[in-house]
Amino acid sequence: MFTSPRSTTHPPATRRIRPVAARMTAALAAAVLALSGCGGSEQAASAPGASASAGTGFPVSVQHKYGTTEVEAAPQRVVTLGLSDQDPVLALGVVPVGAIDWFLERPYGKWPWAQPLWAGKAPEIVGERDEFNLEKVAALKPDLILALYSGMSKDQYEKLSKIAPTVGQPVGFDDYAAPWQDMTRLAGKALGKEAKADELIAGIDAQLAKLAGEHPEFKDKSVAVVEPYEPGKYAVFAPSDPKVVLLTKLGFTVPKAIVDAAGKEYAAEIGSEQLSLVDVDKLVFLTADAGTQKTVEADKVYSTLKVAKEDRAVFLPYEEPPLGAALSFSTVLSIPYALDQMVPLLAE
Repeated sequence: MFTSPRSTTHPPATRRIRPVAARMTAALAAAVLALSGCGGSEQAASAPGASASAGTGFPVSVQHKYGTTEVEAAPQRVVTLGLSDQDPVLALGVVPVGAIDWFLERPYGKWPWAQPLWAGKAPEIVGERDEFNLEKVAALKPDLILALYSGMSKDQYEKLSKIAPTVGQPVGFDDYAAPWQDMTRLAGKALGKEAKADELIAGIDAQLAKLAGEHPEFKDKSVAVVEPYEPGKYAVFAPSDPKVVLLTKLGFTVPKAIVDAAGKEYAAEIGSEQLSLVDVDKLVFLTADAGTQKTVEADKVYSTLKVAKEDRAVFLPYEEPPLGAALSFSTVLSIPYALDQMVPLLAE
């Protein structure tokens, strides 16, 4: 059964998805998300917000899922408990002193878009997914705890709040479903860096607009983002999924058939016999390893599609380089990295 990375019941490898969660777990065990050593590093090193200047405007009141948290002074020791919370915090110029494991793989130093901003300062690992080690968190003496992209419970929130001011998930969204912009703004509010957060978001919006202008051939072309999670089985992401949203910002459109098939879910599960659903102008596959692409191309139904015959499919791996991971991670740091390497492939 397919579960998308933005699951309200299980944390993602990035928003509700079994293939991403299960596949990336296995892949990570084989160093799928190890640094590729290519692309993105210089950009991250010079990213806006890389300075460590303190925030301003304190005290600040931050609204979130469990109420309002008062942050009295500019945080100096931040612990991030969300699966991707370290990215907006790093982008805003703060290096977390504590973080959590990403599906049994430590986040420190493993992402090319974020590695330079850690500056060699490895965080203490204080849990895995939504299982937080309160003793380890307390031992770090944090002055701010963020659990934005998480499934933190009310009970966990109350216990953490006794350790330090704690900011939970953004208001108005299911767990793991808040857009990256909302999480970036919430982190910016808590850190006293709202203006910098807005600047980072505006920068990505400008990059998307620029790329769309440079590639008018994308406009109104149909697109599908697909996860081949087992031989003959595919997950087709809904238009609300962050990966698909990013492509629509470049000018692509999602066919109504896909919208209808996904319904209220984050993805539609289909078998090979339904692959005509994704016979679109540009088909984007997220692949776990080199063998996945070969498996897809060997699918007899897939080979009959016009998109296959005309070689209009793009395969984005989770490693070497981690383009699929960057697109799925969908943060203020990973999106520019993904765009820089993905757009030339879409334009081929």
